[in-house]
Amino acid sequence: MARTRILYVEDNAANLALVRKVLEHAGAYEVIGAATGEAGLESARASPPALILLDLDLPGIDGFELARLLQADPALATIPMVAISASVMKQERDQAIAVGCVRFIEKPFDIGELRAVVDQVLLRPSGR
Repeated sequence: MARTRILYVEDNAANLALVRKVLEHAGAYEVIGAATGEAGLESARASPPALILLDLDLPGIDGFELARLLQADPALATIPMVAISASVMKQERDQAIAVGCVRFIEKPFDIGELRAVVDQVLLRPSGR
């Protein structure tokens, strides 16, 4: 059975490694990493994933701008995005939802919550 591709745009290598380990453990998911917003956009365009996990605080194009660019691209606009951020400010949460993220996960995240959110988002029949 093919694994479901997830793109995680995250500039912190340790966070990427943790998410990769957590989500790939059961064998259902393949986590592709991108360290910048630009690399994330390029990766999504080259091989669209089923889900995009998005750090909001990125060098260059930040997560908010990347989300807007993804939403503006008809080939990528239907891919669900989940924001993952250390910011606990309500304004940032609201802004993430406003630019198209379907969920917001706070860092440091609970491993069970991360798995549950990814499973929930990917099992939605409409993909959204």
